[in-house]
Amino acid sequence: MINWNEHVVLPALRTETHFDGRQMRCFSERPASFYVLFAQAAANHPATEAICCDSQRWTYRAAGQEVDRIAAGLVAHGIERGQRVVLFIANKPEFVFVLFALQKIGAIAVPVGTREQAPGLAYIVNQCGAAGIVFDSELADRLPASDVLKLRVHIGAPVAHAVSLSALNGTPATAATVNEEDCAAILYTSGTTGNPKGAMLTHLNIAHSVLHYQTCLKLTQHDRAALAVPASHVTGLIALIAAIAHVSGTLVIVPEFKAASFVQLAAQERITYSLMVPAMYQLCLLQPAFFELDLSDWRIGAFGGAPMPAATIATLASALPQLTLVNCYGSTETTSPATIMPLGLSALHPDSVGISVPCATITVMDENGQPVPTGQSGELWIGGAMVVPGYWDNPQATASGFANGCWRSGDIGSVDANGLVSIHDRIKDMINRGGFKIYSVEVENSLMSLDGVLEAAVVGQPCPVLGERVHAYVYAPHKQLDAAMVQAHCAARLADYKVPEQVIFVDKPLPRNANGKLLKRQLRG
Repeated sequence: MINWNEHVVLPALRTETHFDGRQMRCFSERPASFYVLFAQAAANHPATEAICCDSQRWTYRAAGQEVDRIAAGLVAHGIERGQRVVLFIANKPEFVFVLFALQKIGAIAVPVGTREQAPGLAYIVNQCGAAGIVFDSELADRLPASDVLKLRVHIGAPVAHAVSLSALNGTPATAATVNEEDCAAILYTSGTTGNPKGAMLTHLNIAHSVLHYQTCLKLTQHDRAALAVPASHVTGLIALIAAIAHVSGTLVIVPEFKAASFVQLAAQERITYSLMVPAMYQLCLLQPAFFELDLSDWRIGAFGGAPMPAATIATLASALPQLTLVNCYGSTETTSPATIMPLGLSALHPDSVGISVPCATITVMDENGQPVPTGQSGELWIGGAMVVPGYWDNPQATASGFANGCWRSGDIGSVDANGLVSIHDRIKDMINRGGFKIYSVEVENSLMSLDGVLEAAVVGQPCPVLGERVHAYVYAPHKQLDAAMVQAHCAARLADYKVPEQVIFVDKPLPRNANGKLLKRQLRG
């Protein structure tokens, strides 16, 4: 059994009861709230660089002053503790300032990705009963004509019937007293089917997730984290903004990810820590500058959301021997990490997403909600102090998504005798071909190991004889491949019934939603 005590100095743990009876392991010492972790950094390290974006830089003292000003202005405009305020803001320093200003006054932040369109934004505003919205001026045409919003705050050019963020001011606000089980942020799940659900991230959840990142990745004040994923996503919000503030490190904001400029930025700003999807690392490797610039400070390359191709792992290891790749697995409902691979073990266990983080429990269940034997597959039920209590104003979804104090992930996986967790598929994505169950992730891993393939997705298409047949979509813009080559590659690695019967080559990246999740329903047609 792989144990965290063998790899890190683990803080003291104790068993506590939260959220109406859930028993869970908790860190004995933890930030009392989301705001407190930022306030402590500002108080203890005022001169440390907190944020840099392009040519702009803020120390923790300067960032704290902006947070205080905005908090005072929000109070002056009637925003109160417990009210919901939407952040419709791209990756920029103002996102961070507004986020912590809301936390200071005890309001609930509702970050929404800037790729969201008017109907989706309107749904979120109305579903959470938002009292206000802070938005980039260029996104003003997507705002709903809703009477729910009593305050609109723009960032950038003037917008009618909205006040400017830069003009907010008021009597200095006292930090609100909150309970750690109170909701700090609502993040709406991806909505790959139906309307999204608003996961309620509490102060308790966030405190444990940042401690998991600090402990398991050994983050310190000297780390410089690249915010290259959306700030509005749970990864950007928790793994990067919250975690780096907790350790009083520096957040390097990437307004828009472009591989060529990102590589330049990583060298210039001496990036030490990143958490991105594998495709972003692959795109970096296509840049000649990646092999020419000094990236020797980059020590942690965390990834999640998809398997990392073996070829990418090998090339990164050769180019940056000091870079430790770390597989992470989590979700909005787990406030980011549920598993992390201990540092240095990713290469030894390439098919695993790591072991449970210190305060998590992962149980593999069968279709009847009963535990399966070690090593067998089933649905992963995840419990722990980082698991949210439920969905905002949606008791039906909460009742169906949670059981026995655990979140039912919808992922098919297994846990071996060493505690290593493997993800095989989403329940809804498993293919049934003539009674043979096929995990699409296994086939996708095989496709991704083929030189030149940047993205691959496998779906089941209806068949009157077999029930479903395996169809593969492949994006390989820099390599001449044909269906026969792809099928031969898979046939050498997979059982014959798993080999794609049709291979469709696409000329652009595969469709994804605002959070970067693959939209397989569009591929199924």
